[in-house]
Amino acid sequence: MSFSQSVKEELSNSLPSARHCMIAEIAAIISLCGRIVIDAWDKYSVKVHTENICVARKYFTLVEKAFNIKAEITIRQNAYLRSSRTYTITVNDHINAIRILQAVKLINEDMEIEENLSIIINNVVIMKSCCKRAFLRGAFLSAGSISKPEKSYHFEMVCTTMAKAEQLCGIIKSFGIDAKIVGRKKHFVVYIKEGESIVDMLNIMEAHISLMELENIRIIKEMRNTVNRKVNCEMANLNKTVSASVKQIEDIRLIQDTIGLFSLKKSLQEIAVIRLENPDASLKELGAMLSPAVGKSGVNHRLRKLSEIADGLRH
Repeated sequence: MSFSQSVKEELSNSLPSARHCMIAEIAAIISLCGRIVIDAWDKYSVKVHTENICVARKYFTLVEKAFNIKAEITIRQNAYLRSSRTYTITVNDHINAIRILQAVKLINEDMEIEENLSIIINNVVIMKSCCKRAFLRGAFLSAGSISKPEKSYHFEMVCTTMAKAEQLCGIIKSFGIDAKIVGRKKHFVVYIKEGESIVDMLNIMEAHISLMELENIRIIKEMRNTVNRKVNCEMANLNKTVSASVKQIEDIRLIQDTIGLFSLKKSLQEIAVIRLENPDASLKELGAMLSPAVGKSGVNHRLRKLSEIADGLRH
């Protein structure tokens, strides 16, 4: 099971205790994957279509708990892909359909359907913070996904209209999270890229088990990145030390083959011999081998003097 699906599985098993939160979650599901059907006799029915069993199960349960309505479920199996199914949850009874639509504020007092089944940001259904959380939970169940956190951090919810995307974005921003919108083919995607913000979203939607799993992955990734940075830094330092050592030995060999090490001052003779005998030693290690011991800056000064002498001989 993917991480995204496990989040939806967790959310589908979480039922709000308050009826107003159930209504907010129902509103999100209908808004993002539902449609209203009006027949020739002006009778209403509400249909929700989804390929995700988690959405179907949650919506069916919410309608039953909040309105004491038994919705009808039909399952259609893809003839070409046996594992793919489409679930349709329908409330066919006109009176029950109206009850639901009025409760979620998707029809107005004149029995007119609100444009694109949109929930405006100041709608009474999502005035409370807990109801905003429930709405986002329903929205993610209906149209959301999260990338595999081991690879990247990406949270998104796909909307059919810019109006719905802006509404979702506004609700998310009301929690202090920076969400953005991007167009993708004929859809509008509300997305979050920061790992910390995705953790906050899981907390808002009350997916606490998934939140802990994501946090553990983030910790492991951060530890690996820290180790990699240290290894890379140490390798860079080692390469720098080796390169410097090769250059120093070349300089000392040149002096030895031309004017001889005996022509140097005693302090320079001593460091030249020790460097030839210890090509892999660091400046600190070289300094400890001198008598008396010399610090890194002192060793570096002497080696630089040898380099200057060698450069003079080259010219």
